[in-house]
Amino acid sequence: MLTASLLAGPLVRGQGTRVIRDFNVRDYGALGDSRTLDTAVIQRVIDTAAAAGGRARVLLPGGKRYLCGSLQLRSGIEFHLADDAELLASTDPAHYPNRALLAATDAFGLRLTGTGRINGRSREFMTHFDEKDEWWRPKEFRPRLAVLTGCQGLEVRDVTFFEAPSWTLHLVGCCSTLVDGVKIRNQLDVPNCDGIDPDHCHDMEIRNCDIRCGDDAIVIKATRAGAAYGGSENIVVKDCVLETQDSGLKIGTETVADIRRIRFERCEIKSGCRGLTIQLRDEGNVSDIEFKDIRFTARYHSAPWWGRGEGISFTAIPRTPETKVGILSDVRVTDVTGRAENTMRISGSPGSRIRNVRFQNVALSLDRWTKYPGGVWDNRPTTAMHALEPHATPAIHVRHADGVAFRDCRVDWGPNRPEYFTHALETVDATGVDAASLRGESAFPARLPAMKFH
Repeated sequence: MLTASLLAGPLVRGQGTRVIRDFNVRDYGALGDSRTLDTAVIQRVIDTAAAAGGRARVLLPGGKRYLCGSLQLRSGIEFHLADDAELLASTDPAHYPNRALLAATDAFGLRLTGTGRINGRSREFMTHFDEKDEWWRPKEFRPRLAVLTGCQGLEVRDVTFFEAPSWTLHLVGCCSTLVDGVKIRNQLDVPNCDGIDPDHCHDMEIRNCDIRCGDDAIVIKATRAGAAYGGSENIVVKDCVLETQDSGLKIGTETVADIRRIRFERCEIKSGCRGLTIQLRDEGNVSDIEFKDIRFTARYHSAPWWGRGEGISFTAIPRTPETKVGILSDVRVTDVTGRAENTMRISGSPGSRIRNVRFQNVALSLDRWTKYPGGVWDNRPTTAMHALEPHATPAIHVRHADGVAFRDCRVDWGPNRPEYFTHALETVDATGVDAASLRGESAFPARLPAMKFH
C-alpha cells in the first residue's frame, strides 16, 4: 500500500531537519498586538527567508497575536508559530487577494509547524445563527485558512487551526506530504468548515490528528477545479480522533478523476452524521479502499446537514441525470465497530453497480437517541433521484451491487426501536451477496425475518 516514494518522503524527511537561520518577524517590525495589520511585514520576512536558501525558519514568537490577511508561503522555508503565538485572520475581505489566509503554489520543501494556532474567527464571518436549522448563516465572503497547491515535500506538523470560517486545510495536487499532530477546533454548527481536504493528491500520510469541525473531518476529493493534477492515490490516514456534524472519514463527493489506494486505519469517529463514507457522484472511478480498526458513532442532525445517521454509506449515484458516473469497486472494511441511528448502505445505481465490497469482523448496533425524524436516507448531492429518500431502516441494505461479502459480522438493535426499523439485511437487485456468517435478528423478530432479498 505504501509506495517507495511515500516512504522516502514525509515519513523520513523533517525528522532531523536542522534550521540554519531564524527570521524573527518581530525583528522586522511585526507588532503582534492583534490590532495592527502585520501582513506586509510578515510577507517580507517570508520572501527574505526564501531568498536566503533552504532550511530558513520564519519565526512568529509566542505571547503575540499577529493580525493578517493573505500570506503567500514559499519553497524551502519553515513557517513556525512558536509556543502560544497566534496568527489572527483579518475580517476585511479586501485583505484576501487569493481567498485564503495561508497559501502556497508549487512550493518545494515547505513546512508549517509549531504549537501556536491559526485563528479564523469564524463567528465574525457569519450573519446570524439560524435557530430553526441549528447552524450559522455565512456572509458572502469567508476565507479558507490554508490552501496549499502543487507542493512537494510538504509537512504540516503540530499546529492548531481554530474556528475556520470555511475549509480549514485544503491540499490541492500535493505529493510527498506529511500532516502530523495537527489539531483542528472549529465550531460544530458552522457549515462547510471541513477539517483536512486532500484534493488530487498522492503519496500522503495524515496521522495523529485531533479534529472537531462542523463539516467533513477528513475527506479525499478530486474536484473539477484541480483536474489538471490527476487523481488522488496512495493516501494513508491513521491514528486520528474526529468529531463532526458531517462525515468523519470520507471520499467524495467530488470525484471527477480516479481515487485509489486509500487506507483509513486506527481512527475514532466520536460523533458524525455518518461513520464511513464514499460518495461517488462524477465520472472518476474509486477503487482499492480500506477502512481498518475504526470505531464510530453516527447520528441524525438538523435538516440542512448532509447525512442522516447512516453508519456506513458507500454510494455511486449520478450527480445529474446526464452524468456518466464512474465505478466504485474493491473496498475492504475490517475490524470496525459502530453505533448508528440509520442503515449501513451499499447503494449503486443501474448505470454504476458497486463491485467487490468485503466486510470482515464488523459489528453494528442500531438505535435511536436524537430528536430528529427518521425513516429517510440521504442521497445528496443528486438530481437524478430523490435527494432525501423515504425508506424503512434495515441494519444493512445492498442495492445495485455485485460481490458483497460479510464475514464474521454482527448486527444488534438498541432498546429504542421505532416501527420503521426492519431487517438485519435487505437486498435489492444485488448478486453475489455472501451473508452466511452475518449474525443478527431483525428489529422485530416475532414478525420480520432477519434477511429479505428482492
